[in-house]
Amino acid sequence: MSNDNTNVCPVEKSGSLDSRIRRWLQNPQKILGPYVREGTEVLEIGCGPGFITMDMGRMVGKSGRVVAVDLQEGMLQKVKEKIRLSGEELNIELHKCESDRIGVSGEFDFVFLFYVVHELPDQESCFRELSSLLKKDGRILIVEPPMHVSKQAFAEMLDIAGKIGFVVVDRPKMFPNKAVLLGKA
Repeated sequence: MSNDNTNVCPVEKSGSLDSRIRRWLQNPQKILGPYVREGTEVLEIGCGPGFITMDMGRMVGKSGRVVAVDLQEGMLQKVKEKIRLSGEELNIELHKCESDRIGVSGEFDFVFLFYVVHELPDQESCFRELSSLLKKDGRILIVEPPMHVSKQAFAEMLDIAGKIGFVVVDRPKMFPNKAVLLGKA
């Protein structure tokens, strides 16, 4: 979440995050289908230009909501423009986080972090905040890129989450990515 973190994708390059090829390789419906449905309360950390956000907005319907969070105002503007251009009434709220704080309130059924955790300057602080935002039976899906995150770094991230009180519920297959579904212990 840190602005000075060189790993954060700059807004100017966000077009690469939103392509047909990516949609084929990382189909939001396939990734989120088991977790997001009508009425789900979703928190998306690091929404970027909204590649997955729009699909989630459709999936939760009118009775659910998506709170899409990003560190960069430019990314949130891209999502806002996508929502406007779609002409759809999607229950999506946009929120600009701080480098050290998500800064939203409420309780969520599902939290989604796609290619985000490795960018965080303080993973422990993030997991602590997520613990207070996740409903008792809620789930967190973390997907990390294969090239940027080693097995060891992924294991260390899971150790940090475990210290905060999260347990591994599932390890969904999302080759070549590293993925984990967490719940509260």
